[in-house]
Amino acid sequence: MSVMFDTTEINGMKLANRFIRSATWEGMAAEDGSCTPKLVKLIAELAKGGVGLIISGHTYVQKRGQALKWQLGVSRDEHIKGLCTMSRAVHDNGGKIFLQIAHAGLYAHTELINRNPLAPSMIEGLSKYPYDEVTTKDIHEIIESFVEAAQRAKKAGFDGIQIHSAHGYLLSQFLSPFYNRRNDEYGSSVKGRARILLDIIKKVKSAVGKRFPVLIKMNCNDFLEGGLTQKDSLKTAMLLQDAGIDGIELSGGTQVSGRLGPVRMGIVSEKKEAYFLEDIVSFKKTLSVPVILVGGIRSFQLAEKIVHNGRADYISMSRPFIREPDLINRWASGDLEKAACISDCRCFPIAMAGKGLVCDIKKRKDKTKR
Repeated sequence: MSVMFDTTEINGMKLANRFIRSATWEGMAAEDGSCTPKLVKLIAELAKGGVGLIISGHTYVQKRGQALKWQLGVSRDEHIKGLCTMSRAVHDNGGKIFLQIAHAGLYAHTELINRNPLAPSMIEGLSKYPYDEVTTKDIHEIIESFVEAAQRAKKAGFDGIQIHSAHGYLLSQFLSPFYNRRNDEYGSSVKGRARILLDIIKKVKSAVGKRFPVLIKMNCNDFLEGGLTQKDSLKTAMLLQDAGIDGIELSGGTQVSGRLGPVRMGIVSEKKEAYFLEDIVSFKKTLSVPVILVGGIRSFQLAEKIVHNGRADYISMSRPFIREPDLINRWASGDLEKAACISDCRCFPIAMAGKGLVCDIKKRKDKTKR
């Protein structure tokens, strides 16, 4: 049996394999952030398809932190009912699910939040929209919003949470010296920039219990001049490990670094896969908590080699599951043909048009069959 189908544990929670569905924006929530039957169906299909751990789409903890229309929310108790339906659908199909909790910060959607977005520092020319620098009071409110979101996730039956601190959203902005020019206790050093995250982890663990798994998704590198470097990211990861984080998913790039776009397109060979692999080598060597690799994995053989060689503990994917929600079951059956996703990103414009996260090719093939 392949190492990819080992039974493993994250803080006592058993997983059937080493494949994780990485969070994305599905564009299927209701206008008020509530979970919809359409979104439940999509998530249930992933559980049926054999994914070891499903991480939900990024879910805003405050209305002021909403990034996109039709984004899932966990900012109010009213969201719990729909989230219960989602977690139950996964458990009924033998799966595990974490809720990813997030705040968009500077990149919140101004028309949706009806006020200025928040950012760690005021930087001339950073945004074409007006925004506000967070005050200490704002920071304390944001921390409490993450704690309350974690409590709602637990009440809704989720198996754990993942804190979103990647891709230039608010917590990622705090970690990055490019965005964070503060001179108070929440800036000026690696530990200062990580303080908001350390406070969140400490308070979340106190609120939901130490046995409720808490993961984080963070950048291994901003790939941005003046941004978070690999060296400082590793220092931050060590601080998070000491604070009690149960696993780290490593991604990279921000909205202004360009690393989120071109590198994701045209992954047509194994050489173009796992595009953050070399950036995370030092993390796996240094950390004792599980390290999760995301970014362009399409081939089972490469995923297996990465884990077998001890370069990551889990493999996280997102777009391949849009085309093939049953990909892991296919691989488990012995059909090891690479994922059918061709990395053209044509699924995103469909979601932006309000039609939900659907593979354009699969959609056209399904129409032809009918």
